[in-house]
Amino acid sequence: MQGLDESLNSIIKHCPNLEIFIVDVSMGETFGPVVDTLATYALKSLRTVHWHVSCELLPKVIWALDSLPSVICAHIDFETKSDEDQEGVPLGSAADLQISLPHLQQLSLRGLFGQFVEEATGWAFPSLQCASFDSINHLHDQPDIVSFLAAHGAGLTFLDLNCIPTLDVPEILDLCPKLTSFSFNADWRLQPPEEAMPASGSLTTAMATTEAMSTLVYTAHPNIRVIGLHGLEYAFGVGYAARYAGVDPLRGHVIVRSNELNVAALNKTNFPRLQTVRALSRAMLSDLNDADGPSEEEGGMARYDKWWDMLTAQGLRLEDCTGALLGTLPDDEGGGYGDEDSEEEEGEEDESEGDWEEEEEVESELIPPQESGHGIEELRELLDQCRWMEKTREPSIFASMFKEVELMPLPKRAAPLTIKGTPHAPVVPVKPNLALKLGLGLTKTSDFKPPAKSCKCITKQSQGLV
Repeated sequence: MQGLDESLNSIIKHCPNLEIFIVDVSMGETFGPVVDTLATYALKSLRTVHWHVSCELLPKVIWALDSLPSVICAHIDFETKSDEDQEGVPLGSAADLQISLPHLQQLSLRGLFGQFVEEATGWAFPSLQCASFDSINHLHDQPDIVSFLAAHGAGLTFLDLNCIPTLDVPEILDLCPKLTSFSFNADWRLQPPEEAMPASGSLTTAMATTEAMSTLVYTAHPNIRVIGLHGLEYAFGVGYAARYAGVDPLRGHVIVRSNELNVAALNKTNFPRLQTVRALSRAMLSDLNDADGPSEEEGGMARYDKWWDMLTAQGLRLEDCTGALLGTLPDDEGGGYGDEDSEEEEGEEDESEGDWEEEEEVESELIPPQESGHGIEELRELLDQCRWMEKTREPSIFASMFKEVELMPLPKRAAPLTIKGTPHAPVVPVKPNLALKLGLGLTKTSDFKPPAKSCKCITKQSQGLV
């Protein structure tokens, strides 16, 4: 990374209106000089920052945020280190610093951010609406997110929690009453109602006798519409998790049981305005795609059908992280697996199938077929299609207008402007731009009578030019 700071500083200095600054590689020791340049040249314009730094640079990160009060969106990726090294980073003068970011609306943290969260709990984020916390695969780093949300969660509308250690979901949802989108780890072993000790007459007590489910809320959350589920690698019996469960079946059984209890709690009773449930784990979706669907032998398909029927019966949509229905992952044939298509969608597809076939037939007649290939062949095919489109392009409605403009005669060039001389100044031709500077206007000629004291200067200058 030698010379990276000089390159970034040069770029920042040449961008006086810089609004977005993203560096998706570890900045190392260049972070300090680069942030100093940002605070000098982009203090008022900078709105979005994306930094990848090591945990040892936490004091500089704190001072950097303090020097950029206009930031609206901040994503900070703290470089991982060994779980054995759990000692906090000495903050020095950055400890207990009172920072105010009045415009910050989105805060996204990734990696070992526990110490940062502790410091940020005492800061001021009056406009914060979206918060995302991803601890990757760290087992022992337990950030105090509940205290952070107690200070800043009242105005949040989006909250994403992707941590391995279990968090108190009911407490978190009580601290964030305005949430419309909430994501958590479906592998968390949350306390079922029969094991909980809720207050008499609470919602969980009323549901404890109906169906086994986790305790996600103490009282129904009125605003959540979308719930995302991290984890679920063990739920469908495919991929690496299925092989690991064969070695340690108890662990796999406990996680799958937690998945079932958590999904069962996603209902209209707990979340009256819930519309969508999304499976967010890319590893799980990749395993499903590689295995061509859930496993029949491991009970994955039966679990998928159970969840699908339970959610669709409540009018809820089960999706993957792309927003498509869970089970419609792309494959070589362009199709998917499972019975995820509803009868209504099948009817719509049947109605539009004929239209698509007709359009494909017309395109196949107009565009000559090309041999399939990659790289240069695809580029040649694209160029051929561009040439074909140019030949078959309909004439523009403005073509006649442009033709008339081309045939219009050009205006004659104006005669050079002159200044009628005086006894001390001869007649001198003056260029139009010079006439404008002298305040003579755009007239063909103009009488210019300079004062007697300046006659010699004008005569001398005109003689030099002519």
